[in-house]
Amino acid sequence: MRSLPFAEFLRTYARIAALSFGGPAGQIAVMHRILVDEKRWIGEARFLHALNYCMLLPGPEAQQLAIYTGWLLHRTKGGVVAGTLFVLPGFVAILALSFLYVLLGHTPAIAGLFFGLKAAVLALVLQAVIRIGSRALRSRGTIAIAAAAFVAIFLFDASFPLIVLTAGLIGWITGRNGMSLRAGEAHGGAAGGLSDADSLLGEHLPVHARWNPRWWLGTAATLLALWAAPVVTLLALFGSRNVFSLIALFFSKMAVVTFGGAYAVLAYVAQQAVGTYHWLRPDEMLTGLGMAETTPGPLIMVVQFVGFLAGYRQPGVLAPLLAATLAATLTVWVTFVPCFLWIFLGAPFIERLRANAALSTALAAITAAIVGVILNLAVWFAAHSLFHARRSVTLFGHAIDLPDLSSIDLQACLLTVVAVVAVFRFRVGTLPVLGSCAAAGFALMMGGHAA
Repeated sequence: MRSLPFAEFLRTYARIAALSFGGPAGQIAVMHRILVDEKRWIGEARFLHALNYCMLLPGPEAQQLAIYTGWLLHRTKGGVVAGTLFVLPGFVAILALSFLYVLLGHTPAIAGLFFGLKAAVLALVLQAVIRIGSRALRSRGTIAIAAAAFVAIFLFDASFPLIVLTAGLIGWITGRNGMSLRAGEAHGGAAGGLSDADSLLGEHLPVHARWNPRWWLGTAATLLALWAAPVVTLLALFGSRNVFSLIALFFSKMAVVTFGGAYAVLAYVAQQAVGTYHWLRPDEMLTGLGMAETTPGPLIMVVQFVGFLAGYRQPGVLAPLLAATLAATLTVWVTFVPCFLWIFLGAPFIERLRANAALSTALAAITAAIVGVILNLAVWFAAHSLFHARRSVTLFGHAIDLPDLSSIDLQACLLTVVAVVAVFRFRVGTLPVLGSCAAAGFALMMGGHAA
């Protein structure tokens, strides 16, 4: 591998962080364009191999891919810098928007902006279902897995981690038996684009990527200590029922069990943060996702808004805004520190696993299941954003909340239809759709207030 000046590395990853809007698909595309096509630092096959590993991990795959590629290019320091830069701009922006929400969100002007954002976000979630589904559901097997995942979570309230692990096991067994879940696709096909041999890294395993027990154990111990320190301290000082302890425990658990990207993670967070802990309302989940969509960084930064509201509404002896800021910071810490752990623990081994059929098929099965989970998320969002009330219906012995059709919000429906048409018919980008819907929500709310 040829030498790469750290200053150039730093400028490049700062640029990637500044351009990382629009969800994981867009963020991964930006990384690919800059690292593979423009800089020619990493070959196509190695980039896709790293991406496949990151997609199998819990947590945000785009940020983990930044850590992985940063580690490949500049060792441990490069991974830490790349992963931190990827999160930092979004953290600052969402913290500012969270302050705006709790201080001024009740005013008609700000309420209108967030009302419009929620309509746009529903359209973007539907777009995610179509985009991921068109790429993942290319055979009867993947369609069956997606349908089963939707039924399991929608009708039977099945655990999201159980759905993903079951799908991965099915894919693994399928791959081990020499079969593929993707119609017309063979394992180990050559990737187009820049070859590994022509890239800065080259095609051989970098020296620092080889097994080094001292580095591996030291890095694992350091990251585990950084992750566990706030959790253990909070439990020791305040017990397990304090809101900060609950945040530390819940989002630490989320960092371990949530696979499949931001939209899939959001389904699990919404299920727990809204239904179990009552930290925020369903419509506020849409508001938080709107914030994450309009700021750089991973979409999973929506959890920062969840933590902020939990701290703000249960501040204890602290001032509400101070409690909210500390809770938001704690949420981000226990969510993203594990991402560094997964990469640094696994990457030295994963670099040796090229074109592994069982791993590839497990990934295809998990991705198919994620389509069903995200479809459930879209249905859940629609029920809570387009209708004011719901009614419980028993199906197959399970109570399911369905929207009360008489409580439909016509303004929300109108904005959502406009957003869907803009996204699917005219292919308008994420930021213009969000901006236009926010402006329309502002106009509707101010008009109604004036009347």
